[in-house]
Amino acid sequence: MRITSTSCICPVLVCLCFVQRCYGAAHHGSIKVTRNQTKHVEGETEVHHRPKRGWVWNQFFVLEEHMGPDPQYVGKLHSNSDKGDGSVKYILTGEGAGTIFIIDDTTGDIHSTKSLDREQKTHYVLHAQAIDRRTNKPLEPESEFIIKVQDINDNAPKFTDGPYIVTVPEMSEMGTSVLQVTATDADDPTYGNSARVVYSILQGQPYFSVDPKTGVIRTALHNMDREAREHYSVVIQAKDMAGQVGGLSGSTTVNITLTDVNDNPPRFPQKHYQLYVPESAQVGSAVGKIKANDADTGSNADMKYTIINGDGSGVFSISTDKETREGILSLKKPLNYEKKKSYTLNIEGANTHLDFRFSHLGPFKDVTMLKIIVGDVDEPPLFTMPSYVMEVYENAKIGTAVGTVTAQDPDTANNLVRYIIDHNTEEDRYFTIDASTGTIKTAKIFDREETPWYNITVTASEIGKYSQEIHVPVGVRILDINDNPPELAREYDVVVCENAKPGQVIQTITATDKDNSANGARFHFFLDEGRSLNPNFTLRDNEDNTASILTRRKKYSRTTQDMYYLPVLISDGGVPSLSSSTTLTIKVCACERDGRVRTCHAEAFLSSAGLSTGALIAILLCVVILLAIVVLFITLRRNKKEPLIISEEDVRENVVTYDDEGGGEEDTEAFDIAALRNPSAAEELKYRRDVRPEVKPMPRHHTSTSLDSIDVQEFIKQRLAEADLDPSVPPYDSLQTYAYEGHRSEAGSISSLDSATTHSDQDYNYLEDWGPEFKTLAELYGEIESERTT
Repeated sequence: MRITSTSCICPVLVCLCFVQRCYGAAHHGSIKVTRNQTKHVEGETEVHHRPKRGWVWNQFFVLEEHMGPDPQYVGKLHSNSDKGDGSVKYILTGEGAGTIFIIDDTTGDIHSTKSLDREQKTHYVLHAQAIDRRTNKPLEPESEFIIKVQDINDNAPKFTDGPYIVTVPEMSEMGTSVLQVTATDADDPTYGNSARVVYSILQGQPYFSVDPKTGVIRTALHNMDREAREHYSVVIQAKDMAGQVGGLSGSTTVNITLTDVNDNPPRFPQKHYQLYVPESAQVGSAVGKIKANDADTGSNADMKYTIINGDGSGVFSISTDKETREGILSLKKPLNYEKKKSYTLNIEGANTHLDFRFSHLGPFKDVTMLKIIVGDVDEPPLFTMPSYVMEVYENAKIGTAVGTVTAQDPDTANNLVRYIIDHNTEEDRYFTIDASTGTIKTAKIFDREETPWYNITVTASEIGKYSQEIHVPVGVRILDINDNPPELAREYDVVVCENAKPGQVIQTITATDKDNSANGARFHFFLDEGRSLNPNFTLRDNEDNTASILTRRKKYSRTTQDMYYLPVLISDGGVPSLSSSTTLTIKVCACERDGRVRTCHAEAFLSSAGLSTGALIAILLCVVILLAIVVLFITLRRNKKEPLIISEEDVRENVVTYDDEGGGEEDTEAFDIAALRNPSAAEELKYRRDVRPEVKPMPRHHTSTSLDSIDVQEFIKQRLAEADLDPSVPPYDSLQTYAYEGHRSEAGSISSLDSATTHSDQDYNYLEDWGPEFKTLAELYGEIESERTT
């Protein structure tokens, strides 16, 4: 196969390109290369017997961005089998075949139908094959070839990171690197100068320069001052084709800011200042401000103010406000116009952050002088002391002088002062003050033991100028005098044991005095001398403000005397000395051998019979338990309940209890109930055997006859008369019951007393049909019937 190309770029095809360019016009742009031949310059051929393929492989080139009206010719494919009769058909496949690249299937000419962009795709891989048009059988094996897109300068350099913002310190050396910029070109860097970029500066000279090859921006001047100019805008251009005419270019902006360094010392705008401060200014308050200017910024402008000398350095102080960088002047001591009317201060302002590279521009500090004028102010009076403490004795007479306060007008006029006491509390009313002299006097009689200290407030003001006043606290201490006698510190319960020995200490007493220690710290104890010598007890002064009570004898007995009284006299050491008398009560008690008190009461004498305290407690506990048992038994008896239903075997309907005791089994005639039930059964009148009757009994036959002939009413009257006339009845009221029921009925008795032992066959189920009123009765008889059945 023969392949013809329109390019001579590839070194492999140098000879082919040469022949094509020399003879292309005569042979219509094609070179015939047969399968076993090689074309020579002289036109001769040399036959080789080694067989070769029918394809000759090569690369094709096509220019990018082709803008012509006709498709761009790329090259030609030709097979050795092609005799020119149209029997060979060329087929093109691969990338872009049929869309971008088309082939004439008869001649093998390849054309590009579209404009190509190398920056999008650099080459295309295609496959070519020659087949027989009639049989569609391949005449040659399929061959692969490449079509490369040839680059042209169609892309300008670009700065992908711009615009730039960068800083550089002021006062930097010339040539200090600021920033390196880089531009990129999308053209082929291996082909020509399309991607070869050079840099230049369009704006920013003469302050900055740029390296044409590396793009490094540098300072171009010495000592660039931020205070003169702070911001710069530099425009950098990048141009391809090595900067030649016709090359494409792009530009970017670099914003450069000079950062501050401490190259400017602080300076006070003036060398002399004057400040007015009134003498009434409060200590610690700010009285003025001062500031030194610094052209630097940030920490480079920080400074500190100090007072380096002057007669006011001990009266004033200065501090620095970090926000405003001002010096704040404050008052350390109060001002007094009458004593000093002006002060002079030398104030220094110095930077706190120094850069020694610029020390030759210093010194980085400045000094100014400040004159302070003290202003005269109408001031209130001043007391000679900030507070007063005075003393007065208790019980002093009303009007006694306590002390004097003094105040003066500090102004030049020296006006007179008026004094008053502020009556804000009740204590202020206990004193008076002379309005002119300030002398304080008492207004009541004081008792130190009641209130030992008083606080009052005195106010001083200029006469005629009551708005200018001042206050001072005054404390009054009430001094003590010996006006309170000593007394026992507490009430004592003095006990002496029955088995005490002579000289035994049974109690130690002490005393107290409402006066202070200067008037009664030393106490003296002794028995009342007005009494005769006490034979039972004595008192010993321990000379330490205590005294001991001692026994004089032994064997004290409660049965003889259970209580003694001991008069004690106590005196203090004040001037004059005061004393008081008190009587101690001493109880006689039974004690254990070790001295512990067992009891002091008379009922405890039972213990001498041999019963100890533990035994008495045990007996008392037993008695309490017995009483509890009895109470419990009685409570249970009262709470015991009778059964609600009486057994059917109990034939009693009514139970009557009689507390009449008879004469036993031998007493068969004490009471004959048959006579009460049936008058005919009483054959004769019977009298009691325990009492001799004084009335003769009636004849027997008469009694029997009368009983048969009288009725029940007459019988009862007769019995009543006999009871009334019987002299042998007891001398108290008695009840005799007559329960005569008459003669026996033919139908028999209807009482249930005789039917207890027999069982009735009557059915009480009909009671359930009588309604709810008989429900309980039906249930009762139903239960009885069921029990009988069971």
